[in-house]
Amino acid sequence: MLAGAGTWSAVASDGAPAVHREDRVMTMPGARIDTSYFTSGGGGRRPAVLIGHGFGGSKADVRGQAETLARDGYAVLTWSARGFGKSTGRIGLNDPEHEVKDVSRLIDWLAKRPEVRLDAKGDPRVGITGASYGGAVSLLAAGYDKRVDAIAPQITYWNLADALFPDGVFKKLWAGIFFSGGGGCDTFEKSLCAMYQRVAVSGTPDEPARTLLEERSPAAVGDRIDVPALIFQGQTDSLFPLGQADAMQKAIRANGAPVDVDWIAGGHDGGDMEGGRVLNRVTSWFDRYLKDDKSADTGPAFRVTRTGGVDSTDGRAQLTGATSDRYPGLASDTTTVALDGATETFENPAGASPPAISTVPGIAGGLSQLSTFGVGLSLDFPGQHAAFESAPLTRSLRITGAPTVRATVTSSSGDAVLFAKVYDVGPDGGRTVLPSQLVAPVRVEGAEKGRAVELTLPAVDHQLAPGHRLRLVLAATDLGYASPVAPATYKVALDGPLTVPTAPALTSGSTALPWWTWGLPVIGVLIAAGLLLTARRRGGAPAPDPALAGVPLRIEGLSKRYAKSADRYAVRDLSFQVEKGQVLGLLGPNGAGKTTTLRMLMGLIAPDAGEIRVFGHAIRPGAPVLSRVGAFVEGAGFLPHLSGRANLELYWQATGRPAEDSHIEEALEIAGLGDALARAVRTYSQGMRQRLAIAQAMLGMPDLLILDEPTNGLDPPQIREMRDVMIRYAAGGRTVIVSSHLLSEVEQSCTHLVVMRRGELVQAGPVEEITGSGDTLLVTTAEEVPEPVIEKIAALPGIGSAARADGVPGLLVRLDGASTATLVTELLRLDVPLTGVGPHRRLEDAFLTLISGGSA
Repeated sequence: MLAGAGTWSAVASDGAPAVHREDRVMTMPGARIDTSYFTSGGGGRRPAVLIGHGFGGSKADVRGQAETLARDGYAVLTWSARGFGKSTGRIGLNDPEHEVKDVSRLIDWLAKRPEVRLDAKGDPRVGITGASYGGAVSLLAAGYDKRVDAIAPQITYWNLADALFPDGVFKKLWAGIFFSGGGGCDTFEKSLCAMYQRVAVSGTPDEPARTLLEERSPAAVGDRIDVPALIFQGQTDSLFPLGQADAMQKAIRANGAPVDVDWIAGGHDGGDMEGGRVLNRVTSWFDRYLKDDKSADTGPAFRVTRTGGVDSTDGRAQLTGATSDRYPGLASDTTTVALDGATETFENPAGASPPAISTVPGIAGGLSQLSTFGVGLSLDFPGQHAAFESAPLTRSLRITGAPTVRATVTSSSGDAVLFAKVYDVGPDGGRTVLPSQLVAPVRVEGAEKGRAVELTLPAVDHQLAPGHRLRLVLAATDLGYASPVAPATYKVALDGPLTVPTAPALTSGSTALPWWTWGLPVIGVLIAAGLLLTARRRGGAPAPDPALAGVPLRIEGLSKRYAKSADRYAVRDLSFQVEKGQVLGLLGPNGAGKTTTLRMLMGLIAPDAGEIRVFGHAIRPGAPVLSRVGAFVEGAGFLPHLSGRANLELYWQATGRPAEDSHIEEALEIAGLGDALARAVRTYSQGMRQRLAIAQAMLGMPDLLILDEPTNGLDPPQIREMRDVMIRYAAGGRTVIVSSHLLSEVEQSCTHLVVMRRGELVQAGPVEEITGSGDTLLVTTAEEVPEPVIEKIAALPGIGSAARADGVPGLLVRLDGASTATLVTELLRLDVPLTGVGPHRRLEDAFLTLISGGSA
């Protein structure tokens, strides 16, 4: 194996040890493999870890994990598998002759590194981890290369044939994503492409297809994998469901190796992947079995993540864990639930259409995770399924594993393909949830006269409340799978109750009360005491000023220092006034104090000195007059799981004002979000979120509208529309204050300006006065003026500033006492090749001249 030229870099954060990275392209038979090698700390040999990436990804996806493990004292090697990232070669789905041998060659390379610990010559102490595609290659490498010492595969497969052809049914949607996500047939080995096309056309897996995938599966070498294995599997995973991890655990455990199993919340269908917790547990696992640290806590033999509530701040599901000191499998401690219903007759539609819906990869994952709360995505068409239902449960029931049921299936065509699933049905029958959005396909052959079969339902962890019912559904079609296209009539009769695994040995983690349950009352008492002690020192808010009742905003002597600084000001001695009907542009470079001013205006922070009055009322946090103000400052917070419209309605409800006063339709028309209003906000682009935030600020049509950078993320037509909105809004007698960096838009939409620099007021007044003021001159020249000459001009008596003009050869000169004639005389004396002198009227140039003046 030849090693290509490598490059080094180092990264560090928050005082952590620097991580050195070496990028290197390694030449393998038939491919060039792109790698990165991470180390940290001083000398001494250390164990090595290989990290594989998921299908369709590259080594870049696992860089963060690699850096973390390197800081923890490992030598870490990542690589892009054949056909991915910058690596060449064809995708072989972890072919033992190519991808797996590539891993062995990487281990060869590690064995030659002076910082890597060796068990013997050419045998480094090495562990392998990775998710999905990378998880499978960790299992395969452990089966083919005895130098592997520990593995931690995540959300991966044991038998790829069983995963893509479960019970002989083609999982067409996921298989299609596999091949299209890998780049199509041009990037795959020819045998894989031919297999996929053959099965995709026929809709039925054949024996050669199964054999091809089984040969590239960890199951093919299951009897050789005898190293400590930490297995993570996803609960929201219709690609590699929990049954794959179950088979993995049984095989490796039978070889005498330690095996722990962890069912995480997320999976290939989405949901929370628990990245931080997973990485911490992987690190502890390797500490124990690579570093020989017997004190390392490797965690329980079995853990399952459960949903314990919803965080109201971000809409995310709150996760808890249940554990056991042994792995219960998928059929532990079963109970039976009787199901009602006689023989059911239903149809397989011609063309297998329309199909029932269980899950849609990449779309239903978030719903899968929240199925505990009655949120789900499922659809069964009338006449295309059989349903059998239990009586209402008298007590709660926790399903942990794979339920089973015996049934007799009859098909008019002789064969049948059914999709079995168990629903959680609410007391009123209106809320029906398919746990984790999972379905189990089953192929029944030779069923002309009826055939008895045992159906194994999807493995899940799901809690049913008292009063809920279980509903077993057997559907003729499913969107994710290939069904027979010929019409047929199916009959199904149950031969017994539903057998449900419960795994009662599982115990929930510590549920000690969070600190705030006792801390908040104590804090409340302390705050109340502080308020009482200081009440006499604090005067009430100043009385309203009747003379300013019609003035939208007046700011006098406003100052705000930076935190922990006595002499550095964010805003200093700022004063200006805004009248009705004005569109005021608040301008200034970054750090000028614009946003700080707006935040003080909204009562979000308190000024150190000065006063802000809105319609004559002094601004304090929660001041009633703020109900007349609408604001969009530094972005808006939305609940990501709610739609755009629902977020606006919820926001207005929180104000306690009548719904008819919201003018929500007018605000939504301004936002221009169209059909996106019905979608969850988490799917919005930055521009869509910006428009929704502006619509929120306009709810209730406030008398004073404050917009901080409202055009961020908007395209040119939307910017023009926003300009027209502000002009129309002010024309109706209201007032708009806008902070923006787009000077051309400010010039077209604003009537007045306030220019700030370093927290201080530079100039205020109508736009025409500022752009057309006689003290700013445009001096055009025959050629560019040298920088030393510009400095001499700026230093002349009576000259405020001089700067190079944009677009034409010349200067922008601000007069500060000198006359135009004096300026011309001095320019001629300095041999400046004048071609013209006149007033300058562009806002951009006037702005640049103002902010480039003397120090503030």
